[in-house]
Amino acid sequence: MKKLVLTDKTACKACLACVDACSTAFYKEFDPDKSCIRINAKEDGSPKPALCLQCGKCAKVCEAGAITQNAKGVYMINKKKCTHCGKCVEVCPTGVMVKVSEEAAPSKCIACGICAKACPMGILEIKES
Repeated sequence: MKKLVLTDKTACKACLACVDACSTAFYKEFDPDKSCIRINAKEDGSPKPALCLQCGKCAKVCEAGAITQNAKGVYMINKKKCTHCGKCVEVCPTGVMVKVSEEAAPSKCIACGICAKACPMGILEIKES
């Protein structure tokens, strides 16, 4: 299975380079709400990156069958089949499914590695298991 992983949970400095890279690559603008990686805060205020787990919960609730797992284990959204209901966004356990408007299909991490390349701390990595 191919997925984005965090190699050091304490090294994130919340610089948002990963967030910027993701939203800019897919939406052509820096907007944290349009990124498929989020930097949340722990109870102590330290940064806690939220990543797609490739868990498949989004696919299970998709009544249109628009979310399927590819050969590498990555869940992908077929935007032509998507009915824009938003159920996948609601069920995402890490809150990284992106839905920018009622008319648009959601977006999710496709394990492309753009965020990993942008991370100055080098703590994001695409792994295949």
